[in-house]
Amino acid sequence: MDLHRLEARRLIAAAPDQIFAVLCDPDGHVAIDSSGMLQSAEGSVVSAVGDRFVVHMDREALGDYDLGRYDVEVVISRFEQDVEIAWTIDGQIKPPIGHTYGYRLTSTGGDGTTEVVSYYDWSDAHPKWRDSGILPVLDASALKATLGILERAVRRGYVRG
Repeated sequence: MDLHRLEARRLIAAAPDQIFAVLCDPDGHVAIDSSGMLQSAEGSVVSAVGDRFVVHMDREALGDYDLGRYDVEVVISRFEQDVEIAWTIDGQIKPPIGHTYGYRLTSTGGDGTTEVVSYYDWSDAHPKWRDSGILPVLDASALKATLGILERAVRRGYVRG
């Protein structure tokens, strides 16, 4: 077991491309967020490593650190269409924390079901933050909850915005 990584899995009755469409959309990130921190987003649908979009945050939902309202930039660090998407965060905190969030999708066969793995990895985080006690920001139950919300969004026919 990795001490600096959390994962949650869920089978979702949808094709990988339907699920991936939500994960590539900045508004999709807000729509499926279980933490309550993501308030809104600005930017285009992502399609490659290096793409960025802005997320307006409010950490008050977690009640742990009083950061007020602030913005972060999501920076896509892994992108394989309909298979995997991951990102890091660039924000006001310097040096950047360096944690990674991501999703890996695997079609389970001809039944239209996809295994979705949500992960949160801080093994490559800057030592200042990794060893500070503030990580992980979320726990495995938050990843699991987001997967449930993702399934609901896809099942209901997620529409951007």
